[in-house]
Amino acid sequence: MATPSGHGGGDLVIICIFLAIAPLTTAIGVNYGTKGDNLPPPATVAAFLANRTIIDRVKLFDNNPYIVRAFAGTGISVMVTAANGDIPSLATKEGATAWVAANVAPYYPATEISLVAVGNEIMDTADQNLIGNLVPAMRTLKAALVAAGYRRIRVSTPSSLGILVDSQPPSATRFRDGWDAAVFAPMLQFLRRTSSPLVVNAYPYFGYNGDTLPYALARPNPGVLDAGTGITYTSMFEAQLDSVYSAMRKLGFEDVEILVGETGWPTKAMDGQVGVSPAEAAEYNRYLIGEVSSGSGTPLMPKRTFETYIFALFNEDLKPGPVAERNFGMFQPDLTPMYDVGIMKDPVKTASAHDSDAAAPPEENGSGSATATAPAPPEDRSSAATSPAPSEDESTDKTLEEAEGGEAPSSPKSESAAGNSLEDDNSSKAAAKGGDNNKGSSEKTNPEEGGATQPPSGAASKATTFIFPVSWVLAVALPLVMHV
Repeated sequence: MATPSGHGGGDLVIICIFLAIAPLTTAIGVNYGTKGDNLPPPATVAAFLANRTIIDRVKLFDNNPYIVRAFAGTGISVMVTAANGDIPSLATKEGATAWVAANVAPYYPATEISLVAVGNEIMDTADQNLIGNLVPAMRTLKAALVAAGYRRIRVSTPSSLGILVDSQPPSATRFRDGWDAAVFAPMLQFLRRTSSPLVVNAYPYFGYNGDTLPYALARPNPGVLDAGTGITYTSMFEAQLDSVYSAMRKLGFEDVEILVGETGWPTKAMDGQVGVSPAEAAEYNRYLIGEVSSGSGTPLMPKRTFETYIFALFNEDLKPGPVAERNFGMFQPDLTPMYDVGIMKDPVKTASAHDSDAAAPPEENGSGSATATAPAPPEDRSSAATSPAPSEDESTDKTLEEAEGGEAPSSPKSESAAGNSLEDDNSSKAAAKGGDNNKGSSEKTNPEEGGATQPPSGAASKATTFIFPVSWVLAVALPLVMHV
């Protein structure tokens, strides 16, 4: 029997309505730092995030086995970090293979490890041994993951905005001279080949002052004109992302995805500092979640979404440095939200602001760096660069080529190996943050005692969900219904 003329149109309308009201998903995660003496056990944290929030991914500053194991079976993806000091070893086939066997194989796929970050803000260390081995380590680690059968795990490295020069206006931005050709061109080639993102830490908080607070928080403001493009930016966060994009485009890699590894706003800072309270922190993170999930993108990257990790899950009372450094947390140690940004499944009862920064150490200038390490084999702190031998490069290239298809990326020339390797947490943040405040984001954690933890019951894979307004759906659907 022939289909009635209007029936197909009706089906089309139903399909259109379904697509319009189907939930949009986005990738909103959180940085899980552990530099506090009052934080809940990893199993408690994992169960809380899985069962009571819509957060579907976490980023760790190490590969603490107790934390990684705690997220098994939760449906929450985990980004783990290889220590800065491991980089020279990871640049060798043997070292990368051993790292995967010790830090991925015991947990994956029960714990959904989504990405391995090779170090944290390596370019800010000024350590030529680490910088020279960074891209070789990324390439060799990816090859080791592929060889072990973990093709889906991505490899990247987080960088601060200190990798850029001429960051304002965005159209003028480029990677720092010397790093552009020696480090970022081969890195971006690797990221493109392996479908991995460039990870950047973008903080409007570190770039604002009293006059630019509305711009940093994306409140109504007159905006900042980029004469090179004619674009007027009313959001510092969008301008920062477009600055990264412009630098990538100058090297011909504008198609590589950008992942925001850290961004956030503290609830407390120095007395008298304008624009820091739970209200401003909630305002920024609420804006952030809406921005990265809307699909609108930025002026130079329209219709893009950005996998984003808010800094941070908890206030961390053992972090040194300025008061703000200890007060980026969205949750109190008892898991009470500091403020409401719509990530809780149940009604929100927020914590009192005066609970923040209790018994904080005296404020000091400088970056907040971490000191304790997770349980792991002893790190290689040798000052000599351990670059992969030519045969290892060839093996890495072949493995990558087999995994991804096409020609494998060439290995970059290593920079001078002068100087001793710095500890992971001694990164210089002054140039990195581009603002008056300095934030040390390199983290390492103390091991949690108690052995293996069980996955929380009832945990399921989930994503942050946003739904089109019903009025918009009807406005689209009703004319179609009347037409057919």
